[in-house]
Order: sequence, then structure tokens, then C-alpha cells
Amino acid sequence: MEFGNDVVMLTGAGGRLGRPCALAFAAEGARLLLTDMAAPALEETARLARVRGVPVVAVPGDVTRRADIDAALAEGRRRLGPVDVLVNFAGYVPVSPVLEVSEGEWDRVFAVNVKGTMLCCQAVGREMVGRRAAGRIVNISSGASTSARAGAAHYCGSKAAINMLTEVLATELGPHGIRVNAVAPGLVMDTVVRKGETVAHPYVRDMLQATPLGRTGAPEDITQAVLFLASPRSAWITGEVLFVTGGAHCGRTHMASAARRLAGC
Repeated sequence: MEFGNDVVMLTGAGGRLGRPCALAFAAEGARLLLTDMAAPALEETARLARVRGVPVVAVPGDVTRRADIDAALAEGRRRLGPVDVLVNFAGYVPVSPVLEVSEGEWDRVFAVNVKGTMLCCQAVGREMVGRRAAGRIVNISSGASTSARAGAAHYCGSKAAINMLTEVLATELGPHGIRVNAVAPGLVMDTVVRKGETVAHPYVRDMLQATPLGRTGAPEDITQAVLFLASPRSAWITGEVLFVTGGAHCGRTHMASAARRLAGC
């Protein structure tokens, strides 16, 4: 199994993307250190992973608190061993126009999405460097990191910061043999929706119109990208932000050919 010798730490492990990714690592034999603020969701992920026959340690905690991260690492080290792979799924995704967003909401988005990712990378990175481990870190960015969305200035900005944090970490940790990459998901839904199907939500309709592959993503699309970047198959890849969006990140893909449009002007 591809991760049979690895301890994999996942934050946000109770979430709709974190859970399937944790179960995919479990299927590949990884020992799992899981954390999430939502204790019931975290425990359900842990239960499902244990069914697959791998050791699992689940520690509730807030990634914005260094003490919570240190506690999770200490428990994982005691029961599983040191972390070989870190995947940062923990995130916060509210919607508020800039003129209406509260200071508290703005701060919380950057605290969870940016500070939380940095603190986890810092804590795990220090351990990896200290034991001379060829570790792997995968951050979770977003298609919104390079595409402005009304109502999402804080979210877009936080994910743009993740892209640059990933590149800086790859630069600093590369000489120690540690690879740092990110996955940037597009619109992912539990049930895949395809262009032409009846869709109630206008945002989903607009996103489908702008997606060249003509469907929304599934959690498995993101899971496979994460596993690739955490595996030896990507041994010479670091500092990369892998967009998994069905092509929606390519720009105004839903607009008619510029040449045809200009011809009529």
C-alpha cells in the first residue's frame, strides 16, 4: 500500500473534503492523526477509518490555537509516531460583501485559513526538519485564490495567501528534503451535477457554464490530487498549486470567441 509506512495528519478531518481524503489514506494503509473543531464529525471519520483496519488517533482542536496543535502532535507522536504527511483541510467559508462584513468575520477567515495553516506547517515542519525526514505537506487552496467572487473578499484573499505561503514554504523546506504543495478545488458537490441538468441554485448554474469539462467536482477528485502530491509519484514536484476545477480556473471560459465577438463590433 502506498502510505503503509506513513503517519498522515489531516486537519478539518470531519469535513466534506477532509473525511473522504482521510478514508482514502486509510485505504492505502496510512496511520491517521485526525483533528477538527467539530468533535462528533471527527469521531465519525475516525470510526469509518478504523473499519479499514488502520490505527487512528482523533484529537479535537482549533488550528488557530498553537496549544491545540501541539497537543494533537504530542498525542499522535505517542500513539502512532511522528508525522510524515500533513494535509491542511481546516477552513472557514462565509459569504459577506465587503461593505457589510464584520471585523470579527474577516479576522476569523484569515485566522483559520491562513494562520491555522501556517501554525500547522510550522509545528510539523519543525519536527520534520529536526528528524531529517523527507516529509510532505499539502495545503488546501481554492479556485477562488485567483478568481474574484462577490461576497468573498476575505475568502479569496485568504486562499491567495495560501498559494504564496505554499511557495515560500517549498523554498525554505526544500533544502531539508520536504516538499510543500497545494490543491485548489473548484466547485465540489456531494452529488455531481452536469451541464444541462436542472439546477436550482444560480451560482451552480453559472459555475457549470464556466467549466469546460461541464460538471461539478466530486470529493474524490480532490482526494486523488492530494494523494498524488503526498506520494512518491510526485517526488520532483514542490511549490505547486494544482488547480482541480474542471477548467473553471482558465478564465472566462463561458464567453463566446473573442474574435467572433470583435468581428461584430
